[in-house]
Amino acid sequence: MDASSDSDSDSNSDADSASDAAARAGVAEQAARVGAAVAQGSFRRDIPVETKSEKTDVVTQADRDAQARVIDCIHSSYGANAIVGEEEDELKSVPDEGPTWVIDPIDGTNNFVRGLQVWCTAIAAVRDGEPVAAAVAAPELGDVYVGDDEHVTLNGDPVSVSDRSDPEACTVVPTMWWGRDRRDEYAAACRAIVERFGDLRRLGSAQVQLAMLAGGAVDGLVTNVHANPWDTVAGVHLIRLAGGTVTDIHGDRWRHDSQGLVASNGEIHDAVLDAAQEIEAVAEA
Repeated sequence: MDASSDSDSDSNSDADSASDAAARAGVAEQAARVGAAVAQGSFRRDIPVETKSEKTDVVTQADRDAQARVIDCIHSSYGANAIVGEEEDELKSVPDEGPTWVIDPIDGTNNFVRGLQVWCTAIAAVRDGEPVAAAVAAPELGDVYVGDDEHVTLNGDPVSVSDRSDPEACTVVPTMWWGRDRRDEYAAACRAIVERFGDLRRLGSAQVQLAMLAGGAVDGLVTNVHANPWDTVAGVHLIRLAGGTVTDIHGDRWRHDSQGLVASNGEIHDAVLDAAQEIEAVAEA
């Protein structure tokens, strides 16, 4: 085969990959909108709340109903693909081979049951362990973020991470949840942020916060906790597409099985990593 044939083959492969990512992004958006609509039907209604592993780890029938509808939506287009999901008997880790969907029917259930509007349905399409498309729908905020393999949009308009480079002008999020036996790390996270950056936000939905970083509303996000894939993979994909940086607490490229999550607009990443190291030092003490 001559060089031109090799080039043609590579171009075709790239085109096929882009086409597949675009198709999966469309299904991710549809599934996120469907799941969010199901959940929204129970929002601020008198629904029973169950507790899982901790008093703040809650689940409702709305979570289960939304997840079922999301799975139906995905399987109508990709019936043979595996599902990683928070509720019921779905897979709990991301396979390293093959196509997979990672879903969270209601990310921010604590907010949801309290009537707070910061919650979402998050969907990521993954191939061989790496996300290729994602969507985050936050219906009470009126926001839908979508990413294929090239761009991120918010309500149809292209977005990117912020360009702020002065830490004192930046806002950083301590994300995920430190259990009752790890509150010294939670306190260290807040201290590390307020001593380095202009301000702190904690909104109670990891995927909403990750999406907001992709859209430039916040500038960094940090945790030393090993996060579940349904809480992270979709938002991480959006941040990377939007020009941001996502690593583990050691500065290595983040994966779905990494320890900790350090995300930023790229401009302040070293400072956010320093905050992560301060949190982890408390964990190791």
